[in-house]
Amino acid sequence: MGYPLLLMADDGTMFNALYFRTFITLVETGSFTRTAEHLEMTQPGVSQHVRKLEEYLDRSLLHRQGRRFTLTEAGKRAYDYALRLFSEHEQFRHSLDDAALDAGECRIASPGSVGLMFYPYILGQQQMSPGLTVSYSFAFSHEIVSDVLAGRHDLGIVTEPIRHPELDCRLWHQEPLCLVVPADFAGTSLSDLTGIGFINYTDGVNLAGALLRSNFPEEFRSMTQFRRQGFTNEVAMVLDAVARGLGFTVVSRLVLETSPWQRQVKELDLPVAEYEALHVISRSGATVPRRYARLLEGFREQRLRERFGHGEVVSPLPG
Repeated sequence: MGYPLLLMADDGTMFNALYFRTFITLVETGSFTRTAEHLEMTQPGVSQHVRKLEEYLDRSLLHRQGRRFTLTEAGKRAYDYALRLFSEHEQFRHSLDDAALDAGECRIASPGSVGLMFYPYILGQQQMSPGLTVSYSFAFSHEIVSDVLAGRHDLGIVTEPIRHPELDCRLWHQEPLCLVVPADFAGTSLSDLTGIGFINYTDGVNLAGALLRSNFPEEFRSMTQFRRQGFTNEVAMVLDAVARGLGFTVVSRLVLETSPWQRQVKELDLPVAEYEALHVISRSGATVPRRYARLLEGFREQRLRERFGHGEVVSPLPG
């Protein structure tokens, strides 16, 4: 990532903007030691950057308590300003090559359920277009929203529609939900599923409830009628528990198709399909480079061909 190195003060003196970068890292790590490690600096160097920043702003930014610290009011405002500074710099830098389809940096974040297949797809595109560079983060939805707002990512993919005055959000793609059971499971009814229990993960209860409610409308009441057999915050690992016969779960087809435990589990056929909706978010008013639309459209076309044998025209990203 490129950073603006120098800023000019009102009196014409130049100021090293990397001091702001150091301050951002310090606030986010909460530690002078971890900041030094992250930025490959010495700890005295971190302290010097903070001191220079305080001298430049003529304000104390930290309440120091031994090795611990909290932000002063000026420190909070300086942190918010620094985030905007680097966000606007990155947006400007990326706007210079927004028309290129096969060159430029791609900064994307998504949940693991999407990234397990989308990230390898993007890497394949990078192999064919060496001018592309990829920065891909696996994160939870609330982290993705925060990072897009802060300018750390140009695009985020989330599983719920986001309503925020500074974000644009649109439906991008839908993946079928799969009811997954151990390979030797012989049941077909809701009572059979009740007997083996449910393996939960982040969003698992909501997705399972939607699928079971549609397919067992008379018997299904709520997810509380299933014994909870475990929880993991990493959706890619949930099928390990199912493969061991510990219970059932509901995941998107992306997760099932990329799982190393495909042979140890099976999908139950259900009459009514339900889907996990995937939404794309970006900062309101930001110009989204065309290369992102190409990646999103290409991946969606590929998924539709795999499922139906044909693709579908996808509306491009706004901007």
